[in-house]
Parts: sequence; structure tokens; C-alpha cells
Amino acid sequence: MGKVKLEYVWLDGSEPTQQMRSKTKVLDTRKFKGKLKDAPVWSFDGSSTNQAKGGSSDLLLKPARIFTDPSRRDGFIVICEVMNADGTPHITNGRATIDDDDNDFWFGFEQEYVFWDIEHHSPLGFPAAGYYPAPQGPYYCSVGAEYAVGREIVEEHMDHCIDADINIEGINAEVMKGQWEYQVFAKGAKEAGDQLWAARYLMEKVAEKYGVRVNLHPKPVKGDWNGSGMHANFSNSRLRKGGSKKVFEEICEKFRPKDRIKEAISVYGADNEQRLTGLHETQSIKKFSYGVSDRGASIRIPIAVVENKWKGWLEDRRPASNADPYKVAASIIRSVKS
Repeated sequence: MGKVKLEYVWLDGSEPTQQMRSKTKVLDTRKFKGKLKDAPVWSFDGSSTNQAKGGSSDLLLKPARIFTDPSRRDGFIVICEVMNADGTPHITNGRATIDDDDNDFWFGFEQEYVFWDIEHHSPLGFPAAGYYPAPQGPYYCSVGAEYAVGREIVEEHMDHCIDADINIEGINAEVMKGQWEYQVFAKGAKEAGDQLWAARYLMEKVAEKYGVRVNLHPKPVKGDWNGSGMHANFSNSRLRKGGSKKVFEEICEKFRPKDRIKEAISVYGADNEQRLTGLHETQSIKKFSYGVSDRGASIRIPIAVVENKWKGWLEDRRPASNADPYKVAASIIRSVKS
């Protein structure tokens, strides 16, 4: 009788940024056939993850999505929702807040991150502490050992994502040395979040092997260096069918009210004010704007939309690299529906 390894992955109660936790369940192959229904609900100690008190610490892991785990023989990644003992969603369960049952909303997340040298406490490829490499400029989409660092991790991660059937759509070196990006697209907000969290998990697994940390802080290096974001490209049927500039402007204006801005910023990532300064391809966190092909705007209308007779998607450039894609998607959906 064979065995399979199910890695249950969930989000903890850490503040201000939730972290991934995981543990392994081993099942007989006669009990697990690779389907979501085959993965049983499991429990964990919430008092050790900032999600419960010690006197009543049992919380439930409800399997939500399963991916093949290419990093393990006979392995699967089980993305889970955290539930209270009575089966209701835990307060830290961002996935449960998404209102998109018909999957009309599509999301493409651009996940930026920085490889971090845990010995020198600086981006991979930076000189010793107190020194800096040449100013940014040659690193974006770079090639060659002088400019591109960590490519072996990036390539292995991309292959793992493809083997796991995660819809990764591309990778590129980013503007700061040691900074990279990958893009994940899915139809349906929950599916998009599931895929991005699975991709983040696999990136951590690969980086572990190389002794490198994946730094998701939105401004890991102070000064004249780009921060890291998680740009959220989104559409619904109205945007995809569109047909006029008016449709796009009407939807962009739904994000302008102060209450919508406040809610969005509250879930768009911790320390995001350090990144959203109005410099380095960002709009100030204190302002809201949108424009065609404007990477200095809060929301960019891609030039491809105009060329396609005003049909397509929008890009919210405000989410930080450490944001929870579930909460970002939920907030965007609420804004569009407002």
C-alpha cells in the first residue's frame, strides 16, 4: 500500500503581516485519490500561531484547494481555510470574505520580492553591510552575473509552479538588485488567491534549500531604491466587454471615496506607506489617481485596453508585496460593486 504526503498550508494570526504555517499529514493511497474531498479536515494548536488562547486552542484546517507538490515525492499542497471549532470562519480567514461566487472577477497578481542574504542582512548580491551596488537602472530584466542574482532559485520555482499546475504567466528581474517578480493569473478571486499562496509556499521551499530568505517587505532598502509591490490586475465582465472610456472611468471612480481608500489601504499590506511615496513608480498613499499607461497612478489603465477598443482590465498598483491576495481581491470586488 502506497503513501502520500499532504502539506496543509494556512495563514496564521501574526500582525501586522500574516505568515504561512504548514504541517504534513501522511495518508494511505487507498484513502486519498487526489481529490479535494479526499483531504480530511484537520486541527492545529491556535495558541502557537496567535489565533487562540491556550485554554481553548483547537482550530480547524478546512482544505480549500489542492496542488501537486513537485518539491516532494508523492506530495500535495493543501491550501486551507482556518475555521473555529464550531465550523465558522476564523477572524484571520481572508478567503472567507470574498464575494465572488460566480467567478466573474479575474485576477492577475504581480508578485515582487527580494532575495535576502540572512548572514549579511541585505539583498542578495549587495556588498557587505554599509555599502551599496551601482544605482538601480541596469537590473530590470537583466542578464549576467553582475546584475542578475538568484536566477537558479527563480528558474526552479518557475518549473515547480508549472509542474503544480499553477498558472504562472511569467518572471523577470526587477528594478533593484536581488529583486524579482512572477505573475500568477486565475479566473475567480478565490482561485487566484489559492494559486498565489501556493506559489509563495513553493518559493519559500526552494529558497530554503539555498539558505536564502524571501523578503516581502514593501520597502526592504531605504533610499533611492524601488519598493516591492503586488500589483493587482483585475477585470469583471463589464470591463472585459467594456467598449468605452466612460465604463473604465466610472469603475476607477468607485475607488476614489475616502471610505473605499481607507479600507483598501488597510488590507494592502503593512508598512506600505514606506513604498507609496509618489516616487519610484508609485502614487502617494495620501492621493488617488488613475490614468492610461501611468505607472505613477494608483490605478493604471493599460495601453492595451485602449488599443482593444476599451475592453480589458485595470491594474491597482497600490497593494504591497506582503499583502494577502484574498483580502486585496475582496476589497477590490467591494469597491467595484459599490
